[in-house]
Order: sequence, then structure tokens, then C-alpha cells
Amino acid sequence: MVGRRHTSGLDALLNMWHRRKWLAILVFTAPFAMTVTLVSVLPNLYRSTATLLVERPQVSDTFVKSSVTSELETRLHTISQEILSRSTLQELIDRFDLYPEFRKRASPEEVVERMRRDVRMEFKERGIRRDPKEGELPRLVDPQGERAATVAFALSFRGRDPHVVAQVTNTLASLFVKQNLNLRKRQAAGTAEFLRVQLREMKNKLDQEEARLSEFKERHLGELPEQMSVNQTTLIRMNAELRFNKENQTRILELMERERLASQLALARQFAYASQSAEGSPLPPSDESLTPDGDAELITARLRLARLNQELTDLRTRFSEKYPDVIRVKAEIAALERQLGAAAGDHGSAAEPAPPVNSSRTQARKIPSEAEKELKTLREEEKSLVQAIAMYQQRLDQAPLRDQEYQERFGDYKTIKDHYNALLQRYQEALVAESMEYGQKGDQVRILDSAIPSTRPAAPNLLRLIFIGLILSIGLAGGAVGMIEHRDTSFHTLSELQAFTKVPVLATIPRIVTKTDTSRQRRRFWLRTAAALMGLAILVGTTYWVAQGNEQLVWMLDGKRS
Repeated sequence: MVGRRHTSGLDALLNMWHRRKWLAILVFTAPFAMTVTLVSVLPNLYRSTATLLVERPQVSDTFVKSSVTSELETRLHTISQEILSRSTLQELIDRFDLYPEFRKRASPEEVVERMRRDVRMEFKERGIRRDPKEGELPRLVDPQGERAATVAFALSFRGRDPHVVAQVTNTLASLFVKQNLNLRKRQAAGTAEFLRVQLREMKNKLDQEEARLSEFKERHLGELPEQMSVNQTTLIRMNAELRFNKENQTRILELMERERLASQLALARQFAYASQSAEGSPLPPSDESLTPDGDAELITARLRLARLNQELTDLRTRFSEKYPDVIRVKAEIAALERQLGAAAGDHGSAAEPAPPVNSSRTQARKIPSEAEKELKTLREEEKSLVQAIAMYQQRLDQAPLRDQEYQERFGDYKTIKDHYNALLQRYQEALVAESMEYGQKGDQVRILDSAIPSTRPAAPNLLRLIFIGLILSIGLAGGAVGMIEHRDTSFHTLSELQAFTKVPVLATIPRIVTKTDTSRQRRRFWLRTAAALMGLAILVGTTYWVAQGNEQLVWMLDGKRS
């Protein structure tokens, strides 16, 4: 009302209460009665919590490195997914007869999903983020960047029966411990099996490379890099043996030449003695008379020719035909051979040997002397030495090429060998780690505190609901009265009328109430009261029907979700 002059605030409130008290009482009573009914019939939900502890390995990583290298967060998430699987939760629902009323009107998938929401896990370790997204585990955060020594976490379950809730919580905790052990065993066994397969494949490759390397060594025996020093030593020794052999041949040739010349000299003496005897000379000829100067030069030339031939053979074993020393020795041999040929032609007609002497010389040639046999043996040995020297020289010449080929093959072999040794070491560590897991010496989850039946419900919070309902009822009542007063345009007091118009008020006439008016007002009051009570009963009944056993409503009013 514009321009309305108000009285004191208290008088206005009293007048307003006098006019609108039944409306305020009705508006206040309806929501408050619903709140009281809601608090009275809502089911109590109990929560039991079991505390689990993740302990570090009993054996230090310095001695035995675990093959289960997955992060704790990942492993716990995997275990929780296995525990919250449909088959596991369905088995628990059937065993403990959970949600009997809800199972009558819902599908098995909905019942399992409801139990998932009732299971909650939260960590109790410093540096852990406690605001995970829906459907995720809390994330482990170590502020120092190191693995925590222990991690404690709480596993809880809520329901209507505190004893059943405690049993279910302890069962879930036992399953968590069991699944952790089984998971670590599976991971350790899987790691060992994977390394076993890899080791077998690498062993086959290593055997193939060893066979290739052995075949290469057998095919090029004596040409390998590690045999170069032996080949060089052997070659030096054979060259020394060859020189010694040639010296022996030279010595034998000189000896044979002396024997031949001595034999010729003896024959010449016999021939000269026979000639002098025929002429009547009683004295035998002297050596000087039987050995002219030409024969001495011939003997010297033949000895030098034998030495040159031996020297040429020695040079040919080491150098080619174009080598200067080889050409020089060949030229000297050719000159000596021409000289000996000319000398043999001059002396051939001078003395014709007697037939008896020729017969004895021919017979002597047919019987090889010991020197000739030894010379033959030395020449055969020389031939073998020359062939062996050529073979060892070829090995030394081929050594760089064989060294390159060998290094290529040995490099491949060494790479595979190193890989095999690394796999073997990791496989042995995996076997020890697997044994450690089966001996329960690795990271273990144990129950620190078992769940016990709760004596106080976790939800709903009755005092909080009553307080909220009271505040809401008062607010609704005040709002309803204020809205009605704002829409009311009638005058209730003299001051309101005087504030509205300048016309003076001469008199006030009180309300005249007859018996008929009183009867009508009483009847109207009872009708309104009956309607209000009926509406209130409908609201209370509806609230009772909705809230009776409604755990979902408890979740909503409690404001928490698992």
C-alpha cells in the first residue's frame, strides 16, 4: 500500500499475527510434519570400516629385485576392479542376502551397481590426493618423489544391518589381501615365463651363431687373427729349416763332387801307371803330373756351379724371377755352364778311358751312394718345406681379409651373447622374485584393523534434518504471510486509512457479528480445519510412503556418494 503510515514494528507484527496466525500455523505445520515423518521412517544406514596396510618387501631390493614393477596405484586399482566385479559382488549379495527388498523390483545389474556405490576405499597416507573423480581411486602423490614405506587405506561398506555390514566389510578386506597375493604371483610367474620364452629363442639364435662361427673357424683354420703369431713363428722356423736344408744339400753336393773328382783322379792314375808300365817306367805318376791346371779349374767351376744352383733355389722360394739377385745368379749359372761345356769339349778327346775302367765306372753309377740317398731325402724335404712355406705365407696374406670376416661374425655373436647373458640374469632374478612372491616376502597387504558392527548409524543425520526442516518451515510460513499481506489492499486500522486519504474520519463503526455470522464462521473454520488436516494427512502419508526403506533418499539427504 503506497503512502501507508505504519505503526510500531511490534504492533504491526502482532496485528499481522492476529490476522494470519492460522495461515502461518498451517504453512509451518505441513513441512515440519513431513520432516518429522521423514526422520521417523527413514532407514538407518550403518558403515563399517576395515583398515588395510601395504607393507614394503621383507627382503631389500638391494639383494632381490622384485619382478612386480607396477605402481601401487595401478595394482590397487586392478585389485579393486577384480573385487568389484559382477561375479564377486553377486556372490556376496547371495551369501549375505543383501538388499532383499530392492532385489524384488530391480534387475541383478542394478543390485550389483548399488553395492558398488556402497563400497568405498580411501587412503590414509600423507601426500595422497583425496578428491578423485567418480569411478577412480585416489591418486598417490609422494611429495618427495620416493616410494612411501607403507600405505594404509580404509575399505568400508554401508548397509542397514550393522552386523551384516561388518561381515561384508571383513570379507571384502580378506578378498583384497587374497587378490593382492594372487595378482603378484601371476605377475611374477608371467614375468618369469615371458623371460623363459625369450631366453629359449635367444639360446637358439646363439647356437646358430656359434655354429656359424665354428664352421668359419674350421673352414679357415690357420688363417684366423689369433693364429697370425703362430703362423709367423712357424714361417720363420720353416725358412730356417729350409736354409739349413739347402746348406746340407750344398755340403753333400760338394762332397759328392769331391768323391767324383777323386774317383776320376784315381782312374787317371791307374791309366797313367798302366801307360808308364807299358813304356818301361818303374815309378808311378805323381799327383801333379796327373792333375793339370785345367782340371783344377774345372773342379772349382763345378763346385761354384753347385753353390749357385743352391742359392738360386733358395732365392726362388722367397722372390720372383724378376728379382735382381735371381737374374744375377741365373746369369752366373749360365756363364759357368758355358764355361764347363767348353772345357768338357776340350778334354773329351784327350784321354779315352780304358774299357775296364769304363765298365767299373758304369757299375758304380748304378749303385747309389749314401750321399745320393741323403741328397734325395733333403730334396724331398725341401719340396715339402717350400710347399708349407707357401701355404703359411698365403695364410698370412689372407689374414687381414679373414680378420675382417671374423670380426663381422664375432660381432654378431658377441651382441647375441651379451643379450643372452642379460636375459639369463634377468630370468634368474625373475625366478628368485617369483620364489619371494610365493614365500610372501614382497609387498604385502594385511588387515590392520578388522571391521566391527557400528553402534551409531552413519546416515541419516537426524538432528541436521530436523534443524533444516524447522528452518524451512519457519521460512515458508513467514514467506506465505508476507506474500498474503503484500497482496492484501484492504484497511485494517484507522492509521492506515488516515495515511491513505486526507478526508477526516468522523467515527469508526465496529464489526457487528450476528449469530448467523458466528455460526457461518464456525462452520467455515471447521471445514478449513478438516481440509487442512486432510491435506496434512495426505502429505504425511505420501512422505511416509516415499521415505519408508528408501536408502536412495538417505543418500540424497546425506549428501555423500561412495
